[in-house]
Amino acid sequence: MTIGILKEIESENRVALLPESVATLVKMNVTILVEKDAGLKAFAYDKDYEQVGAKIESKANVIAGSDLVIKVNAPTKEETAALKDGQVFMGVLNPYFNGELVKELAARNITSFSLDVLPRTTRAQAMDILSSQATASGYKAVLTAANTLPKFFPMFMTAAGTIKPANLLILGAGVAGLQAVATARKLGAVVYVFDVRAAVKEEVMGLGGKFVDVEGAIDDKAAGGYAVEQTDEFKQRQAQAIHDQAVKSDVIICTAQIPGRRAPLLIKKETVEKMVPGSVIIDLAASTGGNCELTKNDETYVHNGVKIIGNSFFPTDIPTDSSRMFGKNVINFLKLMITKEGALNLNWEDDLVKGTAVTHGKEIVHERVKTTIG
Repeated sequence: MTIGILKEIESENRVALLPESVATLVKMNVTILVEKDAGLKAFAYDKDYEQVGAKIESKANVIAGSDLVIKVNAPTKEETAALKDGQVFMGVLNPYFNGELVKELAARNITSFSLDVLPRTTRAQAMDILSSQATASGYKAVLTAANTLPKFFPMFMTAAGTIKPANLLILGAGVAGLQAVATARKLGAVVYVFDVRAAVKEEVMGLGGKFVDVEGAIDDKAAGGYAVEQTDEFKQRQAQAIHDQAVKSDVIICTAQIPGRRAPLLIKKETVEKMVPGSVIIDLAASTGGNCELTKNDETYVHNGVKIIGNSFFPTDIPTDSSRMFGKNVINFLKLMITKEGALNLNWEDDLVKGTAVTHGKEIVHERVKTTIG
């Protein structure tokens, strides 16, 4: 089997597989084609790929010569048009919001795997790109906030008096939220955390955060660790609790998302307008609508003295380690479908292979994606 690695779009610094991951696949009897300069922005050079056994080719040759094509992100229109009948594509398709792309892949008889819909089970943890990239997001979001806030994060005892520590509010205690807690606490900030899942309270407190309790939340264990839709009564109590804490916060980091749906709206315009000028809101859910009513995806602007940063792509700002984690996730997933001889074997009896597939045989085979995009 031949696997092709494509170069990402201009704004993306990551690469799907670093040379170290390519070396692992070469040992598994797989031929690797890499598009020229694919790893350049992640500081992985063409010579590094060649040294571990890969071949450097043009984009056209990589697609034409590969059985399986891998990218971090979804294929561009030009790449989609170049894919061959029956070819396999793997990447982050964001299929719930990219319906036209999914339909096009199905129509062209492309078997596609979207790594962001991988079932979140114990066996899948080593393949979970959402978790690995969320680690980078949570870490970088806090550093960005620290660089943006016109105050110190830690408390300082100085000859000029005592400097109070910054107050942070983190919305959502998933992987990104917990990493944000850990990073912010290391920098000396006081951290408050809100999440509808009571099960994460112990983890938050273990990292030194203070959990904001709101009674009556629905906690669905079948949701794979994600938050679920809540009742209107709970939403009212939640809104008040978040508002009360938000107006006292120097920094708010928004991470709450629900798969296949718009991100929950947690910070309203009137809340932002009561925050202290100079405060910072970083919305990691910007690409799915944002947790803040005023968030603009991929934009940073100031409203009433509060800086609002809509950024769902912080991992691209840490391209080397983000690519390293992404590549290890991909390798672990590929091991489910590569034989000892290096051949491709799509085992549809495997729940992870089946659950990550979006299109196959000219059909949309992922039921939730099919329902969501109609």
